[in-house]
Amino acid sequence: MKKILLLLFVFAINQLFAQSFTTPLPIPPTLSGPVFNLNVGPSIKQFKPGTITNTYGVNTNYFGPTLLMNAGDFVTINVTNNLSETTTMHWHGMHIPAIDDGGPHSPISPGATWSPDFTVMNKASVYWYHPHTMGLTNIHVSLGIAGFIIVSDPEEAALTLPRTYGVDDIPLVIQTKLLDANNQIQISSQMDSISMVNGEIKPYVNAPRQMVRFRVLNGSSSRTLNVGTDDNRTLYQISSDGGLLENPVPLTRILLSGGERAEFLMDLTGESVGNTFQFKSYMSEMPGNIEGGAGSAGHPNPLFGTDWSFMEVKVVAQTVSPVTSFPGTMTTLTPFLEGDAVVTRPMELSNNAKINNVSMDMNVINEVVELDDIEIWTITNITSMAHPFHVHDVQFYILDRDDGGGAVPPSATESGLKDTVLVESGETVRIISKFEDFADAVVPYMYHCHNLIHEDNGMMGQFTVVDSTLGLTEILNQDIAMFPNPTNDFLNITIPDFYDVESVIVYDVNGKEVLNFKVKLSRIDLGDLDSGVYIIKMVTNQGEISKKILKD
Repeated sequence: MKKILLLLFVFAINQLFAQSFTTPLPIPPTLSGPVFNLNVGPSIKQFKPGTITNTYGVNTNYFGPTLLMNAGDFVTINVTNNLSETTTMHWHGMHIPAIDDGGPHSPISPGATWSPDFTVMNKASVYWYHPHTMGLTNIHVSLGIAGFIIVSDPEEAALTLPRTYGVDDIPLVIQTKLLDANNQIQISSQMDSISMVNGEIKPYVNAPRQMVRFRVLNGSSSRTLNVGTDDNRTLYQISSDGGLLENPVPLTRILLSGGERAEFLMDLTGESVGNTFQFKSYMSEMPGNIEGGAGSAGHPNPLFGTDWSFMEVKVVAQTVSPVTSFPGTMTTLTPFLEGDAVVTRPMELSNNAKINNVSMDMNVINEVVELDDIEIWTITNITSMAHPFHVHDVQFYILDRDDGGGAVPPSATESGLKDTVLVESGETVRIISKFEDFADAVVPYMYHCHNLIHEDNGMMGQFTVVDSTLGLTEILNQDIAMFPNPTNDFLNITIPDFYDVESVIVYDVNGKEVLNFKVKLSRIDLGDLDSGVYIIKMVTNQGEISKKILKD
């Protein structure tokens, strides 16, 4: 065993510190709506010269196109699954109905197309899409299924900011991986000693001698990143997960856990053409409870406790119309008031990949939230390592952090809208949000650790948002009921005798008819259907009646 670990260590060291920066940074292509067509499928990619690695991709051989959306747009996204296994697609950070959210209850079978549609209600920022299949999220993301979403809005558009995509507005997804001796991606390995940016190992990027905007996503399975440059130059952070910060925040390090995003500006106006510098992750400066941080001495993975470069920047000439300064004020934030919260909900990050001491169960709704309620979630980490905590549906504000020495307000970089927050060992983080616009008593949203290994192992829960102002008869279409909902197999239907039922038709979420019963039934068998959301339509002498049910 020691010999194997030594060989892995030597192999990983060679991969990590082999300096190249000879390959240009790939810039993901863009798609503009209102209709987006995404084809998910297997492919191959050459990560190293002369080698072939099996990958998955979206419209490409690895990663996917950047989806450009405008606030207020009504968009349709057609996701076609060309894999030999079921997948899903989640729109991380987007505020959309649960049925469109792309969680594990919205499976896309091989050969099928899923077509969610929704109005873009988010503020300008960078979001992303990735699979969310129960137990398979890490595999699918690690192999390459993911992509950026860039939302624009009038407020951001009015600011003098770089926004020439791929030139002075550069998207970066940073990931770490292990390629085995056959150059295949290893899943859930703690020896992930190769850094990649946009799917390329140690690339370089040309940056013009002006203000340059970097939109950074930590798309790693489990690694937290501590981003800076080798010469400690200033990064001006202007945005967090869900939108602009009030003012640019000058930093030399930006800490990003899995799923978190940040936008920052770099002032290259005083640089000489030809100058170079490197982006690094300063792991040695991270607290020891963050995996890979300063307390990881002796671990065979050379990423642990080590500062390593992942991309080189080469300064080139200015563009025709360069942005050479940036505004001092970006937006005005209006956090929810703690006194307006009607519920305080505890979330304990427990050992053995559990939240509130329970593992994810597709058949269990863990929390029920009232529509339009403002809630405080108190996230306490009792484990020995830090966890990134992600909430679907909403953007939230951080109220405070408490590591045992008393509650402190969020830093300037965490004062904006967030959907993912890193909670360190022994720490309690309180967040506040309003659950508005969308109610669905059947289809749940998720909350979970965004360490994808932990998520797949069960560190996830489900919540529904319900509208209690609706009377029971409205919820059940008057006197008609279908139960249990969710169901594993049989669905019972109760309907008054004055209804003359001609047929009962079952549709999947894509509108495809999957079952058709030409008689009035009090019980239908859904046991052969895949898990997911279905629409039950009854054609009666009183008209058509439709209900949404969840098949587990």
